[in-house]
Amino acid sequence: MGEKKLPTIIQSLIPIIFLIILLIINVSIFGDDSLDGSIQIVLILSSAVAASIAFNLGFTWNEIQSGILKSINSSMASILILFLVGSLAGSWLLSGIVPAFIYYGIQILNPNIFLFAACIICIIVSMATGSSWTTSATIGIALIGIGKALNISDGLIAGAILSGAYFGDKMSPLSDTTNLAPAMAGSDLISHIKYLTITTVPSIVISLIIFIFLGLNINSSIENDNALLISNIIYEKFYISPVLFLVPLFVIFLIYKKVKAVPSLFLGVILGVVFALIFQTNLVIEVSDFKGETWISLFSGIMKSLYGSIKIETSNELVNELLSSDGMYGMMKTIWLVISAMIFGGVMEKAGFLNKISSFIIDRVNSTGSLVASTSGTCIFFNLTASDQYLSIVVPGKMYSKIYKEKGLAPENLSRTLEDSGTVTSVLVPWNTCGAYHASVLNVPTPMYLPYCFFSLLSPLMTILVAYLRIKIKTLRSK
Repeated sequence: MGEKKLPTIIQSLIPIIFLIILLIINVSIFGDDSLDGSIQIVLILSSAVAASIAFNLGFTWNEIQSGILKSINSSMASILILFLVGSLAGSWLLSGIVPAFIYYGIQILNPNIFLFAACIICIIVSMATGSSWTTSATIGIALIGIGKALNISDGLIAGAILSGAYFGDKMSPLSDTTNLAPAMAGSDLISHIKYLTITTVPSIVISLIIFIFLGLNINSSIENDNALLISNIIYEKFYISPVLFLVPLFVIFLIYKKVKAVPSLFLGVILGVVFALIFQTNLVIEVSDFKGETWISLFSGIMKSLYGSIKIETSNELVNELLSSDGMYGMMKTIWLVISAMIFGGVMEKAGFLNKISSFIIDRVNSTGSLVASTSGTCIFFNLTASDQYLSIVVPGKMYSKIYKEKGLAPENLSRTLEDSGTVTSVLVPWNTCGAYHASVLNVPTPMYLPYCFFSLLSPLMTILVAYLRIKIKTLRSK
């Protein structure tokens, strides 16, 4: 094995610059269709550029490949969850669970307070489960349906859902990122959560105020007529009962009891199938490729809902759109994106490019404000390049822990910045595992919800502002 050269900052930035240029060209040509495959190709081409530079530094193909495989392997849990969420969406639609959420939600939620209420509901669920992914895949899907029925913009609905979901993901002691951040920084969980409130509470309060203001501008009289029509059609088509809510409540309970996401979601899929066979037998036969009340048509209808496209036909086109699912197959585009992103991240990490860029930033830090700002920027940078939420916490956490100590700053400053910038901004990047996941689950493209994901946009700004103003900056002496 030959001696390897260390990359220069220019060499490290070339793949990033290439990626950015191609992304700009790509989005300008393909627009919303760029996620259909062109972005994936851009990421792979950028990986090839990074690999060619790595070869010149002395890396072999086997070494680069091992970095790629390690990176992809780190995302396998996410890929498994994506597959299951696809099937979950299909089984919960066919079982009447999602339609029941839409039906009762329309009865309860006024259009003017919907965005505020959706955010609050998602805060409660994500705090209880510790997972933005579970929140999005359960109550999030239902809220999207309700919001559409109320004729509210998809981007606004998703922004409210994800703002609430990521508040819980940051603050819940059950969240993996909430536990990971203090572990990387050298803090403890309780101190970390307490210190988080200084930046997190103002961010969510501002977000909720914005959602209230936006909600007041919705013309509720028009939407209410439309919503009433939709709820009537759903009631005629499905068996609707509060009993159907037992399934999502059970899944949330499992997550709360710290059962892992994959087995929890799998049980959610199975229960959805059971409830579909019990309560919506006619609809199972309706979506089947085989007609007649036989076990073959029931088997076909169930399988189709799990793996492929189903649509419950009604007299209303909007309702038809609400009552449709692409099952597991609908997640393939997203999984392709995740794998492509992890290929790029794997090459960049293995060749030492990410570490070089980060070190370059650290060397130019002097004040507390600039240190926090550079930490925040590094977390966002890793979300953009490594395409993984955990890497955006782990790598900067390892990089900056020593310098925070040298500056006399308590580790809570670092753990808070990691959460404020790494955890919440992952959902804003289309090719990040989190951004790709939520876009697929909610069926709302990332660029569409990004301007309305106020909590995720405000959090890194708030943590930088607090640092520059030196508001309650905890030092090692004050611990």
